Amino acid sequence: MELALNGIQLFIAYIIGSIPSAVWIGRRFYGVDVREHGSKNAGATNTLRVLGPKAALPVFTLDFVKGFVAVMLVHFSDYTPGTSQFVNFQLLLGALAVIGHIAPIFAGFRGGKGVATLAGIGVALSPVSALLCILVFAVVFVATRYVSVGSMIAGVCYPAFISLLQPNAPMPLVIFGNVVAVLLIFTHRKNIKRLFKGEENRISFKKKKS
Repeated sequence: MELALNGIQLFIAYIIGSIPSAVWIGRRFYGVDVREHGSKNAGATNTLRVLGPKAALPVFTLDFVKGFVAVMLVHFSDYTPGTSQFVNFQLLLGALAVIGHIAPIFAGFRGGKGVATLAGIGVALSPVSALLCILVFAVVFVATRYVSVGSMIAGVCYPAFISLLQPNAPMPLVIFGNVVAVLLIFTHRKNIKRLFKGEENRISFKKKKS
C-alpha cells in the first residue's frame, strides 16, 4: 500500500512539473509559442526576452511553485520528518518535478531548463540557503544583465550555503545541492559557448520605444 501511494505521489509530482506555464501563457494571452523564438526554451528567461516582464513574472512564479508544491507532497507520505527516508523522498519528488518541467507531457516533451522549478525545490528543502542564492542571482543579474550567469553562479553557491549553514545536513541534501550546481551548468552549456563567443544576449532594463 505504501509503495503504491509513493508511486502515485511521484506521478503527481511529474504531472505538476509538466505544467508548461511558458507555453500556455504565451499561446493563450499572446498567441505565441516561446519555443519558436529567442533561445527556443520554454522558461521564464526566454519568455522575458520574447514577450516581456508581464508574461515572464507569472511564468517564473508558476514554475517556482511547481517545484515547491511537488516537494510538499512528502507530507502525504508515511515518512517521519527529519529522517533520511523523508529527505530522500523529498528529493525524488523534486526530481520528478524537474523532469516534468524539462520534458512536459502536456507540451510534446519540449520544456525548459528547470531553473525556477529548482529554485522552488531549493526553498522547500533548505529555505535560507535557497533565498541567499536568489539574492546572489539578483546581484549578479543586475550587475551583468546575463540571466544565465546569475543562474549558474547562484547554483554553484547553493551547496556551499548548505554546507556553511547546515553543517549537520543529511548527506542526501548535500548531494542534491551539488547535483543542482552541476545540472545548472550542464543545462546552460549552450549559454556558456555563447558567452565565450560574445554572443549571449543581455536583458535590457530600458523600455522599448513604441
